[in-house]
Amino acid sequence: MQASAPVIWMRGGTSKGAYFLADDLPTDRAERDAFLLRIMGSPDPRQIDGMGAADPLTSKVAIVSPSVRAGIDVDYLFLQVFVDQAIVSDQQNCGNILAGIGPFAIERGLIAPTGNRTRVAIYMDNSGQTAIATVETPDGAVNYAGDARIDGVPGTHAPIPLEFRDTAGSSCGALLPTGNPVDTIEGVACTLIDNGMPCAVFRASDVGATGHETREELESEAYAPIRARIEAIRLAAGPMMKLGDVADASVPKMTLVAPPRDGGAISVRVFIPHRAHASIGVLGAVTAATACLIDGSPAAGVAILPEGKRKTISIEHPSGEMSCILEVGDSGDVVSAALLRTARKLMTGEVYA
Repeated sequence: MQASAPVIWMRGGTSKGAYFLADDLPTDRAERDAFLLRIMGSPDPRQIDGMGAADPLTSKVAIVSPSVRAGIDVDYLFLQVFVDQAIVSDQQNCGNILAGIGPFAIERGLIAPTGNRTRVAIYMDNSGQTAIATVETPDGAVNYAGDARIDGVPGTHAPIPLEFRDTAGSSCGALLPTGNPVDTIEGVACTLIDNGMPCAVFRASDVGATGHETREELESEAYAPIRARIEAIRLAAGPMMKLGDVADASVPKMTLVAPPRDGGAISVRVFIPHRAHASIGVLGAVTAATACLIDGSPAAGVAILPEGKRKTISIEHPSGEMSCILEVGDSGDVVSAALLRTARKLMTGEVYA
């Protein structure tokens, strides 16, 4: 096994993890995954013998390389390292870790700064889609300090706007992989949808929850029967979404929706897939917001939406809210999505297996 590798540990959005250059990791996938499990300390609920912090949101990896694609600056592969299982999954994107890709590419010299702001075109290997990140680069270096605030992260930092296009069906082949706005699974009406993240969206009340719980409540013993029912829905939804057997996969994300309480458009609670999310993932938020626009869907039934073709949809989650700006075409399809994220470099050095 490879003994060590250069790394930058970064917070991206409401997640954090290891950012590597592809050339610094083993080319053999099994060897690479074994190395990543070792550096994170998995499988172990505490990840005591590694850099992971005993949470799926802090056990993540980004692998970045220069791109040979026209109009693209870098390629980005996201890997979810499971905490208590020896699994490294590439079956999803991570829009939060994505927020650190532009800064990392500049820090590692893959991209030269272009004035006060540098646009970085990022190809997301997991889904074959593209995102544009705008990074502040005054004086030719990445700036991490600023006034932008995102819920789930204390303090303020430099803004990193992310723009997504053509994300529909990124993993499942279609926005609605079954072709239906609603499918009934285990007696629960669900929208099976993928606008950058495969999600099963259903009313919290249909599984015995409120959709306003804290993360701790959702993970408590009292909610064990509810979690079991959600997992049964997830296992059935996987093949329907063309994801195959998802027993050991991190998708689809199980997305419970409820009417908003704090002035937003909708309240959302997400399982990723077995732990309750402390907030919500970026592409999960885009997909949940898109579900609100599907006529007859469970999300549309509880959402309070603004008028117009350009809609700011505020999604309430356990740590606050995330606003998605969706642009809708003449046919009603979502043609672009944008969000505001932040990132911060935490450490540069060598990590050991």
